[in-house]
Amino acid sequence: MSKFALYNGYLLDGTRNMAPQKGLSVLVENGKIRGIVAETAIPKGFPKIDLEGQYLLPGLINLHVHLAGSGKPKKKQTDPVKAVKLVTANAWTKKLGMALVAGFARQQLRSGVTTIRTVGGILDFDSRLRDAVNAGKALGPRILAGNMAVSVPGGHMAGSLAHVAHTPEEAADYVSQIAATGADLIKLMVTGGVLDAVRQGEPGVLKMEPALIKAACDRAHALGLKVAAHVESPEGVRAALENGVDTIEHGAMPDEYTLDLFRKTGASLVTTISPALSYALFDTSVSHATPMQKYNGKIVMDGIVACAKACLSAGIPVGLGTDTACPFVTQYDTWRELVYFRRFCGVTAAQALYTATLGNAKIAGIEKETGSIEPGKSADFVVCRDNPLNDLTTLREPSMVFFRGKKISPRQNRIREADQELDNYL
Repeated sequence: MSKFALYNGYLLDGTRNMAPQKGLSVLVENGKIRGIVAETAIPKGFPKIDLEGQYLLPGLINLHVHLAGSGKPKKKQTDPVKAVKLVTANAWTKKLGMALVAGFARQQLRSGVTTIRTVGGILDFDSRLRDAVNAGKALGPRILAGNMAVSVPGGHMAGSLAHVAHTPEEAADYVSQIAATGADLIKLMVTGGVLDAVRQGEPGVLKMEPALIKAACDRAHALGLKVAAHVESPEGVRAALENGVDTIEHGAMPDEYTLDLFRKTGASLVTTISPALSYALFDTSVSHATPMQKYNGKIVMDGIVACAKACLSAGIPVGLGTDTACPFVTQYDTWRELVYFRRFCGVTAAQALYTATLGNAKIAGIEKETGSIEPGKSADFVVCRDNPLNDLTTLREPSMVFFRGKKISPRQNRIREADQELDNYL
């Protein structure tokens, strides 16, 4: 339908102080929210969709997604460089790879995530899919595409989802190349991660020299693009913020100097508890991690949580992402990050929901388009049977999803092994 009215539900508008509002109808026309009126004032010509007392809220926004994997647990770590080489070997394998990425994007949308920000992908697959979605040729969420990232020799995702830069000049050139593929942002791999560490107690080692960070950021900003940085150590956070990064992805144990850098630069933090949780908290017989990876995973998780808490207390913008495609982080489980944010960072359910909607939209620079239920914005909605302000787990199985005014089936094919283990940490 080109226009319709949603009524007989409770409206949660996505604003910071949201509370259930009864007796209102949301009018949708040509994919946009035309207005919010009393149920007794629905104009003629708007077919009614009865919400039957359910809860209407903005579609979720996930700021940290990799579309090239399912998140299915693995008993043995695979070589990402070999995997990407296989996918990009020829036109036929690339077509299969694109189909895989498109399928995972559909999973995001059907789970109630109407916007994703990809931060490291295969070639230009993400921006090509974004264009297909925008043209109505593919089913998926709104995509802010990072495409390939920039790393360094021996750096995180080097040679797989990231180009390998050896000098500041080369880093800047790669930024230009990525921008030319139609990317919406630039991703830098500033530090290593849990799986990159070679010593116990040393995850997130600084890999990218400050000069390379600055060169990449300067070129990106000159091209009008923001820069997101993979960072999992205090040293890495400082280097990234000192040299122009706009968002710190993951985070690390903060200090006053770090918080002051956030304030001075206007940078934001994108918290991602989901990927660290399985390494830090699962028994190694379940996670299939080595003892060193478990130890380092706990350091990273503690740092991510501490950084989020400190930034929240300091009034620094904090967003949410899942690092989807890591083991045990599926394409349909964004809602779990909200639950972890509340459990480990001590926020309210309303704060978690605001962060995953309008808060994330502001960090991504799309708050005029989506993130809240307001006239003029895109008709991106999730409908839940129960009040998520009382129980965030109701987001697990939305009864309806709308994207740009189109009703989407919320069905999912779930990974049972992941669900069973993760449900122990709700």
